[in-house]
Amino acid sequence: MEVAVQGGARPTPFLQARDLFETEFDLDLPVRVYVRSDPDERTWASHPGGHHVLNISNAAARSAMACELALHEFAHMYRYEQEHVSHRHPTEEAIYLTLAGRRTATETITHCYQIANHVKDIYADDLTLRFVSGRKLVTFLESQLARAVAENGIGDHVSGGVRHPTIDPELAAVNAAFAAGLVDRHDLIGSSHDLYTFADILAYDAPTIPFQRLRGLFGDLPEDPTVSQFRRSLTDAIQTYVDATEPGGEPKSS
Repeated sequence: MEVAVQGGARPTPFLQARDLFETEFDLDLPVRVYVRSDPDERTWASHPGGHHVLNISNAAARSAMACELALHEFAHMYRYEQEHVSHRHPTEEAIYLTLAGRRTATETITHCYQIANHVKDIYADDLTLRFVSGRKLVTFLESQLARAVAENGIGDHVSGGVRHPTIDPELAAVNAAFAAGLVDRHDLIGSSHDLYTFADILAYDAPTIPFQRLRGLFGDLPEDPTVSQFRRSLTDAIQTYVDATEPGGEPKSS
């Protein structure tokens, strides 16, 4: 498994991730790691042909989670090479079939893409958790939700202060449903864990989001779906979100 690190980043965490990943899996195509200055994206993978690209922000590349983030992206690459339906089925098809005949806000489409990305993440993390401790993943997810609570200004709002949210509350609730569904899927924490507390706070602050239904759909994705099973799971998740949030849709059921 060939990994080349570009951009002056320390290669150590990426080579450690490679060595761990190779204990169970291998990639046929080489991986090129590029460190980016964009702070809004931690990591993302692409497959331009002939090789994989692992893009990682400078902050993430220097963080304590760099190895784990690389493992997550290697898992995406493996799913892609193995032609797993979650990484080969066209996202646009599911979204536009679901939205056909509806007048839909741009924001809604953005959220639908995020839901589809979370579905891919679930299937990648089914592999990542073979190498990453559940405790470390939970700590990472919990920190992300805690930051979202703080950035959403929820504490100020509850105490009677003025809110100055810096994030999209609806998108934060979708992300919280993903985090809760992922830890549910692998039975990583007890019901009183703070991660669930933060997730519930974000869900409460975005009442149009069908949090519990999305959480269940993320957690119960079939492990090795056929094309039809995957298409149904993805469209169910998107339909659940759109029906609850678009005018004239079904009421939210929590």
